Amino acid sequence: MSKILNTLMQDDRIWQGRRHRQSTQPAEPTGYQVLDNQLGGIGWPRGALSECLLDAHGIGELHLLLPLMQRLTASRKTVFWLNPPHTPYAPALAREGIDLDQVVMVHTRDDSDFLWTLENCLRSPVTGLVMAWPGKLMSRDIRRLQLAAEAGSNVCVLFRERHYAGQNSPAALRLDLEPDQQQNLTINIIKRRGSWPGQHCALTMGHRADLSFCEAPRIVQGPWPDSGR
Repeated sequence: MSKILNTLMQDDRIWQGRRHRQSTQPAEPTGYQVLDNQLGGIGWPRGALSECLLDAHGIGELHLLLPLMQRLTASRKTVFWLNPPHTPYAPALAREGIDLDQVVMVHTRDDSDFLWTLENCLRSPVTGLVMAWPGKLMSRDIRRLQLAAEAGSNVCVLFRERHYAGQNSPAALRLDLEPDQQQNLTINIIKRRGSWPGQHCALTMGHRADLSFCEAPRIVQGPWPDSGR
């Protein structure tokens, strides 16, 4: 029994009060050293959900994912945009060094289509990153997505409204995003696997190119057939 307990305590999904434990879960660097430092030197967890909570779109949240998108598309991994609030501006993405052949935008008709599509994107071996803009998600929906993320071992970032911060979530990482007048993006860590929350940092985005409001390279439109669900 002691051996089982010791093994369990080595799992950084087990919160241990004041005891901090370096995560051994696979992850992708964010590309921002100051943020990686606050995340225990890790970055975006793979095989798990991350949540970015914000009040409004276009505050620099896409730039937060740019280094990851650049790296993954260069390695021929697909980046899925699921139900983004605006159509990505393909020329700006290309100028930032993102391979547009590896970018796919998907629109779904309803919540059922959304969950089915997101699950299949997460489980696909071609996927490197899924960025999704869900509506209301029940806790059971997030647990369902977490299982799909574990199966695919890729990065999934859900952009959600800030008022969901009070909702219980199995997401491994939860970030609260807030802009200021100096084009900085303040990031408050409200949850991270293997350690306590409360860290924060500010990223200087400088001049932010507009990454929305134009034509995307590839668009897939739902609804999807019921077979295989």
